[in-house]
Amino acid sequence: MVLEELAVRLNDREYKNWLKAGRCLLILKEGLHPFITHHMRAFHGHLLNQNTRLRRPCATSACKPRGNKLSSVCRSCSEWQTEILKHHKQRDVTVNWDNCLPPHWRTDHWELAKAYMPRGQGKVKGADQCDASALLNLINYCDHFQSVDHKCVREVIRHRNELMHSCELGVKDEWMRHYQTALRNLLLQFRHVPQMATAGRHIEEMLTVDLSIWVSGLDCLDSAGLDGLETDTVSQWETNADLISQWEAELLQERLQELLHADDDTKAQDSEQLKRLAGFLQANRDLGARFSAELQTIGSLEERH
Repeated sequence: MVLEELAVRLNDREYKNWLKAGRCLLILKEGLHPFITHHMRAFHGHLLNQNTRLRRPCATSACKPRGNKLSSVCRSCSEWQTEILKHHKQRDVTVNWDNCLPPHWRTDHWELAKAYMPRGQGKVKGADQCDASALLNLINYCDHFQSVDHKCVREVIRHRNELMHSCELGVKDEWMRHYQTALRNLLLQFRHVPQMATAGRHIEEMLTVDLSIWVSGLDCLDSAGLDGLETDTVSQWETNADLISQWEAELLQERLQELLHADDDTKAQDSEQLKRLAGFLQANRDLGARFSAELQTIGSLEERH
């Protein structure tokens, strides 16, 4: 039943494009996180070497943001705050201080990284737990990544936002062509990084493969034909379909979490998109079952309003 419903969804070309484009972001993330981890450790160490005042521990071990504001912190955490802002490429952008645990800035490079990321990163403990948006925003806003052409980074961020904010969960072929160009331009910036070279190959494969054939391959065969098939071939089709179902769930989960953690500035718009997404999940029984807990949360939010 699950694979039958997935096959029906993949008959919609624009939804299939949406899924493939989202999968490319997940591949990009896997390629980026070793590079990001290495560079943020180096950046953290550089700051500690350049400014000995950053080596002092938090005076209270209790300094923390209030909402998204960071004030009334000790001198050590205030020193870190100043340093973070000094290396932020756009001073007028809101810094999501609530991503961070200031007392840990001295010892944890990842608490430093999260100051340059979008909201909702508070519980994230490393690059491997981030989505592509968080990693790309870090590269875009932290001046440690001077060697990367930030125009290429911003172009992929723009496409990513258009993709994830698509109310219909679908994108056209023309959009996909522009997206492919943006991804290729970004990947060229990291051609010296082995993991990104691998990611690039996988992204090219994803953009050219026909997912609907992967899922519905068995439907093209009659029962007589099945008897003569190699068991491995049948098994591969089933594995492929399970993989696509897993990719779909990861992408929908990312979108759900983003909408559920909306800030006050976008809450009304995100609430409408959340309602649409809930409707889509409920209309597909396999997805409704998989995301039953999230649907309950959405239902509770709607009751409160």
